[in-house]
Amino acid sequence: MNSAVSQPTTPEFRRGTDRGAGDGAIVIGGDYRGLGLARSLGRRGIPVWVLWEQEERLATTSRYVRRSVAIGRRGEPLSEELLRIAGEEGLEGWALFPTSDHTVAAVARAYSELANVFTMTTPPWDVVRWAHDKRLTAQLAQTAGIESPRTFFPRDSTELAALECEFPVILKPAVKEEFNRFTAAKAWRVDDKHSLVARYDEACLFVPPETIMVQEFIPGGGGCQFSFAALCSEGQPLASIVARRTRQFPPDFGRASTFVETVDEPGVIEASLEILAAMRATGLVELEYKRDPRTGVLKLLDVNPRAWGWHSVGARAGVDFPYLLWQLVHGNPVQKVHGAAGVKWRRLSWDLVGLAKELSRGRLEVRGYVSFGGPRVAAIFAADDPLPGLLEVPLLVFILFSRLARGDGV
Repeated sequence: MNSAVSQPTTPEFRRGTDRGAGDGAIVIGGDYRGLGLARSLGRRGIPVWVLWEQEERLATTSRYVRRSVAIGRRGEPLSEELLRIAGEEGLEGWALFPTSDHTVAAVARAYSELANVFTMTTPPWDVVRWAHDKRLTAQLAQTAGIESPRTFFPRDSTELAALECEFPVILKPAVKEEFNRFTAAKAWRVDDKHSLVARYDEACLFVPPETIMVQEFIPGGGGCQFSFAALCSEGQPLASIVARRTRQFPPDFGRASTFVETVDEPGVIEASLEILAAMRATGLVELEYKRDPRTGVLKLLDVNPRAWGWHSVGARAGVDFPYLLWQLVHGNPVQKVHGAAGVKWRRLSWDLVGLAKELSRGRLEVRGYVSFGGPRVAAIFAADDPLPGLLEVPLLVFILFSRLARGDGV
């Protein structure tokens, strides 16, 4: 292995106290990812608390959530807030499930301190950092011998002006420490040098210049987008699935998938095994790829060391990721399993918004959004837990207006 990538030292999952009959799960994040975690664990009688921030309250409406607590209102670092809540509420030994990039990073940086109190489900910083910083992710891919988009890292506007690249390109942040218009957008497309300079200057208003990446634009739609998702131990997948992220929103550079199908793609598995081994990933992890239609080569885009948006498709495909993770962190055996192909997952609200946007551009016919046959999973609605489905649209409207009022973008 290339010595440029230092080997992380991933410990076994650490637990703060011996597990008792009352131990449960603390889901950090109230969006649909947290909802999927709460349902998976709650259906098996595991007590679930949800810690939510800002307007993300969807998961708190689930019948499987025993209690919800608002966080981030006292200005405390997340680690200190978690320790305070544990002490006040007697939650020592409970399992922590952070669901977003910034909460995973915060937990990872305070791993040793938190592991003395909680059961940890995500890895420490020396593993998480390879996914959190996309500059390191590109280095990891190179070490593992996996293709990634050609990327430039100008340190300032002078280096940007001297850059020789083919257009179009995209601007994207290497790290996402704060939520703002640039980090929320995931990527900005630019089609010429003049636009590149202007958009770069705009991006510098939101993030440090050295964290702005200029990256090759890979053409192609959702049929080119794939993911390998797995529960890993020391870089070895125990449970896994491959999916095609057929649709996303926004359609060009999606922040979230809206229609996903599990598929058979051996090439995605082969590439992912190399990355996971190099990273020595432990816990849940999703690797995102795009197949370059010009060459047919898979290129690594992102690594997410946490529950991903569409993880709830796994249970229908035979791989209930949250519960398997619960089993693993509590020392119970997890048999190797790979999820079935042909299962469809859809987040209807955003999928319909994407449909309207594509129709307005004249890029898609309605029948392209209709799926026929095979098992299907709804991202939000569940017959045994209907309230989140009924409240999704009102909560969504509230979130959008709140973000627009703050100038964060949508």
